[in-house]
Amino acid sequence: MLKTLKSYFGYTSFRPLQEEIISCVLQKKDTLVLMPTGGGKSLCYQIPALLTEGTAIVVSPLISLMKDQVEALQNNGIIARALNSNNDETANANIRFECRQGRVKLLYISPERLLAEINYLLKDIHISLFAIDEAHCISQWGHDFRPEYTQLAVLREQFPHVPIIALTATADKITREDIVKQLAMRDPQIFISSFDRPNLSLDVKRGYQQKEKNRAVLEFITRHKGESGIVYCMSRNTTEKVADMLEEHGVSTAVYHAGLSSTIRDKAQEDFINDRVQVVCATIAFGMGIDKSNVRWVIHYNLPKSIESFYQEIGRAGRDGLPSDTLLFYSFADIIMLSRFASESGQQEVNMEKLKRMQQYAEADICRRRILLNYFGETMDHDCGNCDVCRNPPQRFDGTILVQKALSAIARTGQQIGTSILIDILKGTASADVIERGYDKLKTYGAGRDVPARDWQDYLLQMLNLGYFEVAYNEKNHLKITEAGKKVLFGHEQAQLAVIKREEYPSKTTRRKKKTEHPAPAPVIPLAFEDEDQSLFEALRALRKKLADQQAIPAYIVLSDKVLHLLASSKPTTIEAFGEISGIGEYKKERYGKDFIQVIRRFTSS
Repeated sequence: MLKTLKSYFGYTSFRPLQEEIISCVLQKKDTLVLMPTGGGKSLCYQIPALLTEGTAIVVSPLISLMKDQVEALQNNGIIARALNSNNDETANANIRFECRQGRVKLLYISPERLLAEINYLLKDIHISLFAIDEAHCISQWGHDFRPEYTQLAVLREQFPHVPIIALTATADKITREDIVKQLAMRDPQIFISSFDRPNLSLDVKRGYQQKEKNRAVLEFITRHKGESGIVYCMSRNTTEKVADMLEEHGVSTAVYHAGLSSTIRDKAQEDFINDRVQVVCATIAFGMGIDKSNVRWVIHYNLPKSIESFYQEIGRAGRDGLPSDTLLFYSFADIIMLSRFASESGQQEVNMEKLKRMQQYAEADICRRRILLNYFGETMDHDCGNCDVCRNPPQRFDGTILVQKALSAIARTGQQIGTSILIDILKGTASADVIERGYDKLKTYGAGRDVPARDWQDYLLQMLNLGYFEVAYNEKNHLKITEAGKKVLFGHEQAQLAVIKREEYPSKTTRRKKKTEHPAPAPVIPLAFEDEDQSLFEALRALRKKLADQQAIPAYIVLSDKVLHLLASSKPTTIEAFGEISGIGEYKKERYGKDFIQVIRRFTSS
């Protein structure tokens, strides 16, 4: 496994969980993998594919995603192909011929195309494994549900002995269970990697008017001079307005949304991937197919509809592990608009609950990273120091008794209530629901009447974000006490809550009188590589661009920014030393070593 990793991908060690996952797939066990964007999911099926006889079939939802992955694999000397509608029929016929000859190691295919080929090509070839990428698309609870994915259970019927590996960067507990069920997975091994991306800074700005917002966006982009980034907007109209504003200020920008022709969208994506534009302004239609490792920042011009969407979108920054910044704006107008979308959707309850959690993230006054991780079932016992809340911390107090009162009320109702009834019980409000269910007889009825209902809302939001209870949205949004909550409830641990500070939205007149004070912006963390020669880095970047243009592939597929930084700091002057750099495999060493060594020697000898 390690030999294959070094030879093809240029790494000498695995990231957490990769080795265990690969072993599991090699033992032909069904496997479900949850790993954050940029966490190294692809290697989990690519290495088993290289170590096993036959062709691995990779089901992927987007043509752009397939193209990116196939180009990257081919550039590592691996025979990979994509069978899709973007190819002409001659190209697809050639790919089928290569597959039947057993030459293709990885075949990327859309779910629709897979179903069309299932009784033809797939029956004629030796399949080593099925990898279902973006597996959350299969679940109706997932944030990006795709009906065509639901027919994939046919793989288990038709190929009972071929292992299935399902991979996703975002799936809560309910979505995970649904993926296993929909794919008819047999006793799957489930691997959940840490969702922590410590290299991403997290900032939220609330209640900004449009002019202030535009000013803040321009300031932010100025601090990221020449660095690639994405601005996500809620509507098509906004993407165009923001792009025009940026262009007026000299920032090269492309627009991407579903209202544009596929030609214009493809051009926007290609221009961004190939560094011909610095920024892309997009609706959420953009990005799932982007594997660009050097996106340095992501701005959300509006509130996203769910934490899953938000997490996946910010995850497009800093995939190379280098420091990257994220900024989220939101206002009441966003919440009203998104609530309308959610209530008009086919899954009103689920979408409203997910929006509520997104809003809670934006309004929170505890470490934002802890909230994100908690949403994906992961607890962190310290604040991150790399979000706006950590940089401007609120005051705290011992809220153990408040937490115990709330959790006790949840426990005494058999964990069968939502937040509004819980607040009625704590306040001692004789509402129809409370009386009908006999909750007015509970010991905790009225135990929190001294706290205003609005404050209870806030404290419960903090408790949820601290991971003391979770919301089961497949059980009428009932509150369920977690293990962390039980420790506080039974007096084994204390709970620190934040003092509530009400942030009012200033009226226009107040705003004119007094400019609203905003927290200091997140510092841009410099990319620190010891002894790096900046002018050598720029020369290597120019060479990479030239080589990429010659092959008509994105520059980061030749070598990533991280590899260029390593080259500019360690300055290898022999082909062998070049091949020792992390991220350079045998194929890249042979193909590019001579060119890069030439540039480095020029700098070291001068």
